[in-house]
Amino acid sequence: MVRQLGAGAYTYLPLGFRVLNKVVSIIREEMNAAGALELLMPALQPIELWQESGRFSTFGDLLMQVTLSGNHQMALGPTHEEVITDLVRDLVRSYKQLPITLYQIQTKFATSPGRGSGSCGPASS
Repeated sequence: MVRQLGAGAYTYLPLGFRVLNKVVSIIREEMNAAGALELLMPALQPIELWQESGRFSTFGDLLMQVTLSGNHQMALGPTHEEVITDLVRDLVRSYKQLPITLYQIQTKFATSPGRGSGSCGPASS
């Protein structure tokens, strides 16, 4: 069903992929029924968002970083709290727009010092 390619990297074979899609479908159906709004946020995130939140120093070397043309510093986001906070900060202008429930279903890469290897798989954030 699922084959490990390397530390934290997996290939979903046809049956495993169908199971994964079924689980995603159930989660999506339940979230939408609860009035949540689905969105898709980028995997690459500006380092500035991480610095602003103070978590850049917390994550340290665990953040995979890249420099794009124009010297734009980006990170492969293991989570999207910084991105969703920036989004809501820019779009919500009044308490009358609240409450709002946003979600995404996306493959994530995360690593932690305790595990010694990364894990990659579907996650809801």
